[in-house]
Amino acid sequence: MSSTSSTSDASGRRPETVAVARVLRPHGLRGEVVVEVLSDVPGRLEPGSELWLAGPSDGADGAGPPRRVRVAAARPLGRRRAVTLEGMADRGSVEALRGAWLEVEMERVPPAPPGSYYPHELVGCRCRDRRLGELGVAQELIADGGGLLLRVVGPRGDLLVPFVETIVESVDRESRTIELALPEGLVEECGSRS
Repeated sequence: MSSTSSTSDASGRRPETVAVARVLRPHGLRGEVVVEVLSDVPGRLEPGSELWLAGPSDGADGAGPPRRVRVAAARPLGRRRAVTLEGMADRGSVEALRGAWLEVEMERVPPAPPGSYYPHELVGCRCRDRRLGELGVAQELIADGGGLLLRVVGPRGDLLVPFVETIVESVDRESRTIELALPEGLVEECGSRS
C-alpha cells in the first residue's frame, strides 16, 4: 500500500511524500529493478522523472537514508514496470533496494476525484461507528479482489471493514475521521482479537 514519509535530506529538509511505486526485485544484470506501480498518474516513472528512494518501513534494507533519484529508463513488464535509476548500472547496485519505495512530494499528487480517496488520506484516520462508537485507527487499505477493505485496529481488535458507500458515511480529510454505519454483527463476525 501506500506509504508517507517526511525524513530529511542533506539540507535538513524533506517534504512529506507519498509512495508511487515499490521495488520488488532486481531484474537482469544491468541495474534494472521490477517495480509495482501504485500511482494512476501517467508519466510517474518515465525517463527523467525525479523521485525519492526510501527504504522499506522496517528500515531493514541496505539502501540507506531517503535520497533523490532520477529514472534513466523504464519499460512495461507485464502488469509491472522494469525501471533503471541513474547511477545504478549493475545488479549489485540495486540488490539492496528490494522493498524500497519510490515516492513523490505530496504537492505533486493531484486531488482525488470527488467521492474518491487516496490510501494515504485514509491511513491514520480515527474510525467511528454511529452505533458502536470508537473503533480505532485505519492502518491500511487492502484490495481483496472483490473490493477494498479498510483495516481498523483498536479496542475491539483488528477489524476489516468493506470500504463501500453503504458502510462509509463520511470521510473528513481535515479532522482525519471516518464515520461508519456497520451492519449489525459485522464486528463479531469479522473482528479479530489477535
